[in-house]
Amino acid sequence: MCGILAVIGKDIEAAKISSLSKRMSHRGPDESGLKITEKGHVLAHERLSIVDLTTGIQPIQGSSSAWMVHNGEIYNHMDLRNNELKDHSFRTTGDSEVIVHMYEKYGVDFVDKLDGVFSFVIIDGDDFIVGRDPIGVKPLYFGTDETGAMWFASEMKALADACVEFSAFPPGHYYTPETGFVRYYTPEWFDSEKAVQPADLSKLRESLIDATRKRLMADVPLGVLLSGGLDSSLTSSIAARLMEDSGQKLHSFSIGLDADAPDLKAARKVADFLGTEHHEIHFTVEGGIEILSKLVWHLETYDVTSIRASTPMYFLSKAIAEKGIKVVLSGEGSDEIFGGYLYFKNAPSAEEFQKETIRRVQRLATADCLRADKSTMAHGLEARVPFLDKAFLKTAMEIVPEEKMPKTYDGVEKYILRKAFDTPERPFLPEEVLWRQKEQFSDGVGYNWIDQLIEYASRQVSDVQMETAALKYPVNTPATKEAYFYRELFHKHFPQESAAKTVKRWIPKWQKDLDPSGRANETHVAPGMKKEMQKV
Repeated sequence: MCGILAVIGKDIEAAKISSLSKRMSHRGPDESGLKITEKGHVLAHERLSIVDLTTGIQPIQGSSSAWMVHNGEIYNHMDLRNNELKDHSFRTTGDSEVIVHMYEKYGVDFVDKLDGVFSFVIIDGDDFIVGRDPIGVKPLYFGTDETGAMWFASEMKALADACVEFSAFPPGHYYTPETGFVRYYTPEWFDSEKAVQPADLSKLRESLIDATRKRLMADVPLGVLLSGGLDSSLTSSIAARLMEDSGQKLHSFSIGLDADAPDLKAARKVADFLGTEHHEIHFTVEGGIEILSKLVWHLETYDVTSIRASTPMYFLSKAIAEKGIKVVLSGEGSDEIFGGYLYFKNAPSAEEFQKETIRRVQRLATADCLRADKSTMAHGLEARVPFLDKAFLKTAMEIVPEEKMPKTYDGVEKYILRKAFDTPERPFLPEEVLWRQKEQFSDGVGYNWIDQLIEYASRQVSDVQMETAALKYPVNTPATKEAYFYRELFHKHFPQESAAKTVKRWIPKWQKDLDPSGRANETHVAPGMKKEMQKV
């Protein structure tokens, strides 16, 4: 993964662009690249080398006049090289270069042929095309400056000070000056009425295995984020099986406040069961509070859930990067796809359940994808998310909602996913982990983290500040003292109104307590209480 910055306009100051690109040097600590095109447009790139370590420096030139920068991974790049692009000559052996060649062959009608995660900019003379992956796993922002030049960057911090207006680039779209924004990704499952397929557990299992296999593509050491919850444990188990014959040792990483954190205890069971090289990281509440301002600068959000969960992920990513690991698998997306958050148990109907899963998946770019990318890339670590594979999404999202709903299975969330991997003849996971109740990451690292964080944040904000919150922050007015505190941190780094508008807050539905912690739901089972999940 990398950081990209492109400016398309007249009289662009290359030195200024290079300086702003360096604000994202954490995304690409290995090398930097800068290209001024014949027309005076500028492309900049901060590289984290994962595939093609020697020849993959960017910007990359196509066969003639087109140049490109790319952040992400194209998992079908070899298929494209060997088929659609078999007559093309390549300058590198990496995955990124196929993007510019696909543009040269198909014009703008190629983006949906890419299987992977990406944000890219291609400049060809005065023509250009910009695209972002279907779900928005990789971040991208765009804006315009006082001269009318268009700016595109992986992170807001690279363009906020230069642009008079800016916004998040919509996932699943491409942009050209001729067409404007075009949605290229329009799967049938966007329509809630198209969820008509009965659950095929074997197909579901094999689809996730295939999605994980793609994401093992790397020329560097690879690890897994292992919280001990269902999703990260499944991706860890699948990866361990796929890597058995490679001779590689799978490294697993988990984090908690102390050894008794719910996630750490579960993660140990999984690591022992899988035989991974396991690493356990601890952090303190005081340490978490100390880095909040820096964290918000990296995250570029004031969403409460994102900040709560990103703090331990930030510390974990730092520890992983220090061990020389550059790529990790992570479990984002599963709870949105299968309605795994506890509030989904309160869905009033199958139709509303399905609509909410679609809404949550479509908004992942502003929530879990943002958190996973920016808290890992703060330390030059790439997180890959098998659950958000296009083919797996099609398989899972088209299943009839009644077969996903917890009430169908006596309250067991994500039942069909658990059942798909319930293979007694060769278990993927210990039974007590496979059937463990959902814990949101910010809860699972240790309940004291959120409790003490709320207490600390509340002490920093006065009643008067809350009473006048709407005057100071008319956009997304904070509703709690914790939210106000985060908004203050964000405003210090990003005072622009455009910046405030890029943030989408997540609030659970169908429950009285609107705190985003899973413990706010009445179905949550406290530690020490016995919870038997029924396996039908």
